[in-house]
Amino acid sequence: MAGETITQLSVVDMHTAGEPVRIVVAGYPALAGATILDKRRAAQAQHDALRRALMFEPRGHADMYGVIPVAPTHPEAVFGALFTHHEGYSTMCGHATIALGKWLVESGRVAATEPETRFAIELPCGLVRLCCTVRDGRVVRTAFDSVPAFLAQRDAVIEVAGFGAITCDLAYGGAFYALLPASRLGLDFFDTPLDRLVAAGKAITEAGRRTLNIVHPDAADLGFLYGTILTDDAPPPAPSYNLCVFADGQVDRSPTGSGVTARMAADHARGLIAAGVERSFSGPTGIPFTATAIGETKAGTIPAVQVRVAGHASFTGTATFAIDPADALGFGFTLPASYGALRR
Repeated sequence: MAGETITQLSVVDMHTAGEPVRIVVAGYPALAGATILDKRRAAQAQHDALRRALMFEPRGHADMYGVIPVAPTHPEAVFGALFTHHEGYSTMCGHATIALGKWLVESGRVAATEPETRFAIELPCGLVRLCCTVRDGRVVRTAFDSVPAFLAQRDAVIEVAGFGAITCDLAYGGAFYALLPASRLGLDFFDTPLDRLVAAGKAITEAGRRTLNIVHPDAADLGFLYGTILTDDAPPPAPSYNLCVFADGQVDRSPTGSGVTARMAADHARGLIAAGVERSFSGPTGIPFTATAIGETKAGTIPAVQVRVAGHASFTGTATFAIDPADALGFGFTLPASYGALRR
C-alpha cells in the first residue's frame, strides 16, 4: 500500500436492530489460507490498515462493525466471512450474519427461493446455516443456527475494580461472554445511566481477560473473552433486555446474536429453558431478536446446544472509499486520551 496509488474500497452498509454492518464488496485483497482461521490471521498480519481505514474515523466511528468476504474453505459453505470491529477481529457475529443473509439473497449471490431460502456460510467459529424468509424477492427475516454453544464456567468469580468480587457465568455462543444481571452489581438495569452500565461491562471484561482461563475445544484462536453482557432480571422464558459491551468497550445496539446464543446456552444448561421454547431479547434500540434452543450437541466433549436466532436487517447505503497515501489520516484515526499523547 506504499507509493502513490490511491486504494479504493467499495462497501454496502446495513444495520440489524441498529447495529451497523459494513460489508466490503470490492477492493480488499484476496486472503490466502487453508482454513478460515488462517485467513483471519492473514488479515490481522497483512492488511490490518484496511480494517482501521474502514472502522476508524473519518469513515467509521468508535462503534463501527464490518464484514470482509473471503472464499469459504468448508465444502458446504456458499460464502465465507471475517468480522471486524474497532479493536480487531471477532469470531462470530449474529447481527452481521442476519444482515449477510439479506444481502446475499437480495444481491443475487444466493438464488432466492420463496418462501424460504436455505444455505450455509463459513465463519471463524465454524459453519453456520441460514434460513431467509423471502416475500416478493425481499428477505423479511433471517434465522441462523449457531455452532455448538455451551456454558463454559458456572458461577465464575472475578475481582472487578469498583465492584469487588462478582459472580458471573462464562458462556460461548460463537464467542465467549461473561453473563450476569446488572442487579448483581447493585445497578438497576433500567434506571442506571447507560454510560455507567457500559463502564461496568468494560471493567468486567478487562478483569475477566486477566483472570479467567478460557479454552475452546476446537481451536485456540476461539479461546478469549470477547465481552460482557449485563441483563435485566426477567426469568426465562419471559422477554428480556440486555446490554453487550464487547471488544474495547464497544456497545452493541442490537441484542447481540452470539450473545443471545450464549445466554440461551447458559440458561438451557441450568435447566431454566427447555428446547423448543422461544425467547425474545432486546438491546438498546428495543428491536428484538428471537432465540430457540433447537437441539443438544457437543463441543468436543463439552455438552452443548444449538440455538436458532432470528431478526431483520435493513440497507442504509453504499460507498466507495478512497485512501490517499498523501493523507496523514488516510488509514483512520481515533481520538487521543489526552493531548499529551500527540507529543509522544
